[in-house]
Amino acid sequence: MEPLDRRTLLRMLAATGAAVGAGALGTAPAFGTEQAAPTISSCATWGARAATESITVLNSRPTKILVHHTDTPNSTDYSQAHAFSLSRSIQDHHIDDNHWIDTGQHFTNSRGGYVTEGRHQSLAALRDGHKMVRAAHCPGQNDIAIGIENEGNYMSTQPPAKLYSSLVSLCAYICTQYDIKPTAIYGHRDYYNTDCPGDVLYKMLPQLRKDVAAKL
Repeated sequence: MEPLDRRTLLRMLAATGAAVGAGALGTAPAFGTEQAAPTISSCATWGARAATESITVLNSRPTKILVHHTDTPNSTDYSQAHAFSLSRSIQDHHIDDNHWIDTGQHFTNSRGGYVTEGRHQSLAALRDGHKMVRAAHCPGQNDIAIGIENEGNYMSTQPPAKLYSSLVSLCAYICTQYDIKPTAIYGHRDYYNTDCPGDVLYKMLPQLRKDVAAKL
């Protein structure tokens, strides 16, 4: 028999937990439950253009998460409409200026805490839990790492609470779906010569790992 992955094990535990230890010892201990899926707006929802070439869906799981910042102005428009506009702007830049086939990252997190799908089919692959989309967010990592862009520039500024909270929830869900340990959350600069995700956000990554672990 093949060993169970963490996501399958959690499902089994959640289904049987009520029956465990329900006798003389009283309430069963909490083993944890599968993370509820956060709200992620699909490419169709925010009005994405079609990719210029076919998207490559890999029959393998990513092994890590890479945190980025968009290096765009720290907008005070925290609305969903703004998040959708940001996603369209990023896709236009990546296709028209970078000459990529689509948005480079898998997911985008706005300063208002709204998460959108980046590259087409990333959301379906995440929900499947055993596939990932080949992306373009970091050389050498695009087949093995989920890329999350966080709106803004965090070289000297703290991210808004809504953005950070949304990032924790998204990372926790990704970790659950793909059986990734929270210790495997990294910054873009860990694998590429860049300031991304900004000095402040990068220094927050140890706390992010702890908060994701606590949520799990």
